[in-house]
Amino acid sequence: MRRAIVILAAIGFALTTVGAASAAELGGKVIGRASGLYAAAERGDPRAQTRIGFMHETGRGLPQDYMLAAAWYQRAAQQGYPRAQQLLGLMYDRGQGVAEDYVTAQMWLNLAAAGAAGRERDYYLRLRNSVGYKMTVAQITEAQWRARHWRPTPTP
Repeated sequence: MRRAIVILAAIGFALTTVGAASAAELGGKVIGRASGLYAAAERGDPRAQTRIGFMHETGRGLPQDYMLAAAWYQRAAQQGYPRAQQLLGLMYDRGQGVAEDYVTAQMWLNLAAAGAAGRERDYYLRLRNSVGYKMTVAQITEAQWRARHWRPTPTP
């Protein structure tokens, strides 16, 4: 028992004194980098929120949890960040962490395409169109109406 406490204390000390890259080498779950990322995300940074969502979605650096991924994507998407909108739309399309909902998926993918430029926009449009093939005309119309009337909500 005492040995485990000493080992945990040594790892904790190493994680606080070494960098995030070294934390991964020590076998930690990238705790140093994730804590800084969480601080930025809590301040309302949509890129940090999206990154945390992605880490939860993929299980890279944080435990895989689709519900947490969707929640973090939602926070960033509500601010109008296209990458988060795209990833959230895909989660609704697949029903990962949220109930499968093609209308909501289409809405988020529409918004992502509207906020992106160049090749990224083309990619988001292709994703949106692939979801559209699964939908009725009435569902597509509903998704377009929602996207047209959506407004970003900045975080405090």
